[in-house]
Amino acid sequence: MRLKDRLAQSFRHAFATKSKANPLTAEEFSLLDHIATKVVSRHMETPMVLLLESVGPMNFLGSQALHALSPLINLVGRAEETDRIADVLERRDSIQQLISLIESKSGKTCSVSPRRDE
Repeated sequence: MRLKDRLAQSFRHAFATKSKANPLTAEEFSLLDHIATKVVSRHMETPMVLLLESVGPMNFLGSQALHALSPLINLVGRAEETDRIADVLERRDSIQQLISLIESKSGKTCSVSPRRDE
């Protein structure tokens, strides 16, 4: 096999945008639902959706940062919640799920989709 073919085969899914992970479990969904409820109760839907959409492509890096900073975060929060949030954020579709939950709970659409000229 040529070097070019081997490299192409090894990097085939490096930049994939679709998640091949299983759907969210009931526990993961309830965690995202809890976060969405807290955001909506504080009337922070629009800023949170804007933040989530802007950092969405880097959600895996954010989850790794949570794992790295968990000893400090656990001083003021619960360790198991921090680990659960970090585990859910490792999935590519979790940010979009959270945005959808926030929008459905607030009753309005906050996200901005790119304009498609026809």
